[in-house]
Amino acid sequence: MSAVRSLRKLSRVALLGATPRDSLPDAIEHVAKVHKAHHPRADLRPLRKAYMLAESSHRGQMRKSGEPYITHPLAVTLLLAQLGAETTTLTASLLHDTVEDTAVTLEQVRREFGDQVCYLVDGVTKLEKVDYGSAAEPETFRKMLLATGNDVRVMSIKLADRLHNMRTLGVMRREKQVRIAKVTRDVLIPLAERLGIQALKSELEDLVFAILHPEEHSRTRELIREHNSHPDPLTGFAAQVRRTLREAGIAAQVLIRPRHTVSVHRLRLKRGQLGDCDFARLLVLVDEDADCYAVLGELHTCFAPLVSEFKDFIAAPKFNLYQSLHTAIADDEGKVAEVLVRTRRMHQVAETGVIALGDPHASAETGADAAEGGTGGASAGTADGAGERTDPTRPGWLSRLLEWQSHAPDPNTFWQELRDELAQDLEITVYCSVPGAEGVAGGALPLPAAATCVDAAYARLGKAAHRCIGARVNGRLAALTTVLRDGDALQLFLESGSGAPSGPSPEWLDHVRTPSARLAIREWLAAHGRREADQQPHGERPSVPEDTRQVADQVVSERLPGAAPPGAAPEERRPEPQEEAPQQPDALRWDAQQSPEEYTEYAEYEENIPVVPGHPGTPVRLARCCTPVPTDSVTGFPVRGGAVTVHRDSCQSVARMASAGRLTLPVRWEQGEAGCRVTLRAEAFGRPHLLADLTESIAAQGAAVVSADVEPPREQRVRHTYTLQLPDAAGLPALIRAMRRVPGVYDVTRSVRQTAAN
Repeated sequence: MSAVRSLRKLSRVALLGATPRDSLPDAIEHVAKVHKAHHPRADLRPLRKAYMLAESSHRGQMRKSGEPYITHPLAVTLLLAQLGAETTTLTASLLHDTVEDTAVTLEQVRREFGDQVCYLVDGVTKLEKVDYGSAAEPETFRKMLLATGNDVRVMSIKLADRLHNMRTLGVMRREKQVRIAKVTRDVLIPLAERLGIQALKSELEDLVFAILHPEEHSRTRELIREHNSHPDPLTGFAAQVRRTLREAGIAAQVLIRPRHTVSVHRLRLKRGQLGDCDFARLLVLVDEDADCYAVLGELHTCFAPLVSEFKDFIAAPKFNLYQSLHTAIADDEGKVAEVLVRTRRMHQVAETGVIALGDPHASAETGADAAEGGTGGASAGTADGAGERTDPTRPGWLSRLLEWQSHAPDPNTFWQELRDELAQDLEITVYCSVPGAEGVAGGALPLPAAATCVDAAYARLGKAAHRCIGARVNGRLAALTTVLRDGDALQLFLESGSGAPSGPSPEWLDHVRTPSARLAIREWLAAHGRREADQQPHGERPSVPEDTRQVADQVVSERLPGAAPPGAAPEERRPEPQEEAPQQPDALRWDAQQSPEEYTEYAEYEENIPVVPGHPGTPVRLARCCTPVPTDSVTGFPVRGGAVTVHRDSCQSVARMASAGRLTLPVRWEQGEAGCRVTLRAEAFGRPHLLADLTESIAAQGAAVVSADVEPPREQRVRHTYTLQLPDAAGLPALIRAMRRVPGVYDVTRSVRQTAAN
C-alpha cells in the first residue's frame, strides 16, 4: 500500500473514530513515532492540537486526486519528521494550508500556537491572485524569501510541500505539470541546494527530470534497471574496505550509496559510457573528524588512489554546510570506486542541511536539541557537541539576495533576476587577512562566485576599504580587480590611517560583484564629486600616495629572485650576470659531450661553494636538479669554461653522466661563514594562517627566508616552495621535522628539478 493510501486510511480513521481527550489521533501516530526517533523527549501535545485544527478546518475539502485534503499536510509533516525537523516546524507544517484555504486566521494560529508557528505559517501562505493578479507568484516567493531571511524553516516547509505536490502531479494536465516543474527547476531546487537539503533536492530533481525530459529519464531508468539485474560489484569492494578498516582498528560503517536518476544521467553525459561501479558510491561513516583522515590514509595505502579525484570538504566546507572527504580508489582487478568519508553528524547535515540546525532562534543552552533531547537539532551559529562546524541561520547568499531584492520593485524584474541569481550565484570562501589593521578580524570570508579583491575588501572592512591599495592572492601580488576562487588566501594592504583616503577608483565598479561594495563605492564617488564614468587621460597615471609606494615596494621585494627592484616596472627583471670562467688545465675543461642546454640547469650560490681538492679557485656550481648542501655526498663534473658542477651522489644525473664516460672529480665541502642555502617544498592542505605558521616554524629554527612561492590551491591542497639560508647545514633535518609538524602539512622535501634522460 502506498504512503499516500496509508495516510488516507489513517485520516479516515481519525474522521470516523472518536479520540480520547489526551490521546494522539491514529492519523499522526506514525508521524509521532518518527519524530520521537529523532527527538525522544519531544512534547507531542502541539502536534495533536495542530492536527485536530487542521483536520476540522480541511474537513470536506478534497484534492484533485480525490483524496481527503488532510492527507497533504500529513504527508508534508511526515517528510519533515523523517528529516529530523523539530516540533515547531512539524506543528507549522500541519497548519501550513489552513490560513490559505480555510477560515482559520493568522491571529487564531498565533493565539493557540505562539508567534513562531504563526510566523512559519504566514511565511508559506500564498498571496491571493485576486489581489495581485499575475504578480501573485513572484510576490509570493519574495514574501517567502523575506520570511526565510529571519527563519530558514519557512523554506524547509515550502520545499517539503513542493515535493509532495510533485509526487502527486500526475493528476494535472500536461501544461500545468510543465509550468510547475520549470518553477521547481529554476527556483526551488537551487534553494534546496543552497540550504543543503540534499534529501529533498535529489528527489525533486528526479521528478522534474521525468516531466521535462521524459525520454532521457526513461533511458536512464532503463540503464539503472539493467545494472540492478546483475550482482553489484561494489558489494565485494565494500567488503574489502570493511576488512581493511577493521584490521587497522578503525570503527567505521561502510555502505553502498546508489546514485539517484539525475546523478546517473549527468555522469553518463560526462563520461560517455558508464562502468559497473559508476551507479553507486561507497559511503564510510565514522565518529570523529580525525577518523575521517585515518580512513583516508588506510584507503590510499591499501588501494591505488586516483589523486585527481581527491577533495577535502572537511577542511574547506562547501557554502551549504556540506562536509566530506571525496576520493576514488582502485582494487587489484582495476575496478574503481568513488568513496565518501564523513562523520555521522556530517552525514546528517549533508542530507538535511539547515533542518539539522534545529531552531535558529535558540541559544546554545536552550536549542531545540537540548529542549527536546534529540540528536539532530544543534542550534545554528554554534558547534555541536563534537565541535563540528555549523553555520549562521542566514547564509551569505541569502543576505545578498535579500539586499538586492529591495531594489527590484517590479515583480517581473524580481522574478527574472531571482532565476538568474539562483542559476549562477554559488558561494566561495576565501581566507582574508589585513596586516597591520587594528580591530579587523581575519579568517574565512564567504563571497559570491566571481567576487574580486575589491568585494572582499568591502565585505571585511566596510567603508575602511576606501583605503585599500593592494592585494596579494596566494602569496603573489594581484590587482584589486582579480577574480577570487574558492579557498584563496588573500592579504589586503591599506594606506595609513592618517589623512583622507585616496579612495576607490571608478573602474572598480566594473569589477565588483556584491551590492554592498557597489553601493559604498558609488557613495564615495558621489560625495567627492566624481562620476562613475570618470577616466584618467590616456597615458597619465593618478598620483600614488607615498605610503602606497612603500607598501608596493615592500611586497615587490618579497618576490622570487630576479624580481624587479622597487620602482621598476612589474614585469622587468634584473639581467643575470654572465661571468666567463678563467681557463683551467685540460683535465678541467668542458667535455664536448656536455650540451649547452644541460649547462643552463645549474645555479650558483656564492655563499655555499664546495671546492675541488688540488684546484683552488676553480668556479664550482651547485646543480639545480638536486640542490646539494653541505654534508651531502657529492660528485663533480667539469663543464664548459673550466667550471665544475656538483651533484648529490644519489642524483639520477650522476649515474647517467658517469655511464656515458664523463670525467668525475672529487669534491670537498668547505663551509664558509655565510652558512648554506637550500630549497624546500612543503605540501599541505589549504587552511587559514598556513603561510604564517610555516614561516614561524622556519624562523624558530634560525633559518632565513630568501624567497618564497605559494602556488594557487588545487583541490584544497597547496604547495609552498622556500629558498632558505641556514647558518649550519647540520640543522637541516631539524628544520624539515619542524615544518612537518605544522598542522595541515603532510610532506616537506628537498626541491629537485627533473632532468631529461638521454
